[in-house]
Amino acid sequence: MGRLRRSRVHNARRDVHRAARTRVRTRDLDQIQHIDLDPKNRAALEAQAIDYEKPGLAQHYCVECAKYYETDAALQSHWRSKIHKRRCKQLREPAYTIEESERAAGLGRETRRPATTGASEIVVDAS
Repeated sequence: MGRLRRSRVHNARRDVHRAARTRVRTRDLDQIQHIDLDPKNRAALEAQAIDYEKPGLAQHYCVECAKYYETDAALQSHWRSKIHKRRCKQLREPAYTIEESERAAGLGRETRRPATTGASEIVVDAS
C-alpha cells in the first residue's frame, strides 16, 4: 500500500514565520515620505560620516529604499533596478493619513448634508 498523504506539509507555518521576521524590515513608506525625503534630512543621509558597523561604511545609501550598499557600483545598479523604480512610484502617491483611515472606518466628518425627510410632495400632472 502506498503513502496516503504527501510529506512536508509544514510550508504554510514556515512561510508565516518567515513573513513575520523583523530581520529584513525596512522603513515604511510614510516614514520615508515625511522624514527622509525632507531636503535637510536627505542631505544628511546621503553624506553620512564613516560608520564601521554599517555596510559600505555608510557611504552608499539609497534614501528612497532606506538601504545601505557595499560599493558605489552596487548603488548605481540598484538605481536602475525594478525594485528601486517600484519604490519610487509608491513614494509618489500621498501618504495614508489618520483622517483618511477614520473616514474609511466611518468615523470621519462628512461634508455632505443629510437628506431631508420632510413631507415634500411630488406633483404629478394628470392632464
